[in-house]
Amino acid sequence: MTGIKTIFKTTTAALLLLINVQMEAQDCWPNFRGDAQFSGRSDAAIPQKPTLLWTFKTSDAVKASPVVCNGVIVVGSADGNVYGITLEGKMKWKINTGNGVEAPALIHGDMAYVGNYDGKVFAIEVASGRTVWTYETEGQIMGAANYWEPGENRRGGNGPEGGRVAAAGGVVVVGSYDYYLHGIDAATGKGLWKYEADNFLNGAPAIYDGVAVFGGCDGLLHQVRVKDGTPVSRKEVASYIAGSVAVDRGFTYVGDYDGKFTCMELSSGRELWSFKDDATDLPFIAAPSLSNDRVFIGSRDRHVYSFDKKSGKLVWKVNTGGRVDASPVLVKDALIVATMRGDLMIMNASDGRTRWSYELGSPVTGNPAVIDGYIIAGADDGRIYCFGNR
Repeated sequence: MTGIKTIFKTTTAALLLLINVQMEAQDCWPNFRGDAQFSGRSDAAIPQKPTLLWTFKTSDAVKASPVVCNGVIVVGSADGNVYGITLEGKMKWKINTGNGVEAPALIHGDMAYVGNYDGKVFAIEVASGRTVWTYETEGQIMGAANYWEPGENRRGGNGPEGGRVAAAGGVVVVGSYDYYLHGIDAATGKGLWKYEADNFLNGAPAIYDGVAVFGGCDGLLHQVRVKDGTPVSRKEVASYIAGSVAVDRGFTYVGDYDGKFTCMELSSGRELWSFKDDATDLPFIAAPSLSNDRVFIGSRDRHVYSFDKKSGKLVWKVNTGGRVDASPVLVKDALIVATMRGDLMIMNASDGRTRWSYELGSPVTGNPAVIDGYIIAGADDGRIYCFGNR
């Protein structure tokens, strides 16, 4: 009987730990696309018909996508400040970086990492707002940082699957307009390595299987090992890749400034399929969101598109009435979309039908953050908007 009780207690404890981990994941949106591969999806429980709970005003446009963990929203503003805001809409802290902040922050553990127009990266304690270190590049930073730890071998999920020989500590990876992807020691802020592209790096690097995957204004898709900055491959895709890619199961999905959206196999660089509307020829600035069988992306042609992941077949497209520079966020069977016309909407992922919409009245460039019970978005009017249940 004692053995049965021990097994029961052990099983119960493991189950509770699993439940707690799942709950924690749904209460945390650590980077602007939700995970290291930039899948842009969440299992959070969101309201069917959200209500505006509060707004928080900064002094200039909020183009950065907000992130949130441990009850603190971290977001930068063109006013040069990075803000820590509670889920009740109260300012917890702010730091002045000295220049505008358009890059989304990254939260990892108790730290947030964010770059600004001066090309500086700030490591900030989420709880206190204290700056722990700064790192300087030689060009402005427009894209989010990403994070990789030794032993992590990310293969399309939200967490590690196995290990591999790696660098001695966590690495913060960020692109700059100085043409370099920078690998920075997460603990000290010391530069570990630099990888040189052929033009500005505007988007953020996704990380898959220890490799940073990103496009640049050189039109190339780059793969670089995060542990030491060594190149894996460079593949020509377009004339200009302004946004960030998403990676899943060995394939990457990338939109470009030429108006083409492409699925590529990472190991071979082979193009699996591509889509281009020659009638509009307008750019894809947004990053895609990925489900098991679909990929979703917005375009400057005002449409949101849904494609079959394997074949590239167009499943549906919907005209939102405004340019879609903000990346969509997939939440179970719903797609959250923001437009440059100032509309925030929830669509059916199955057919694109709008379930709910709210007119912010100001352009939205960064995608919303999503956690259990909350949808948080920033806009060009300098406000952070928080929606949920009253």
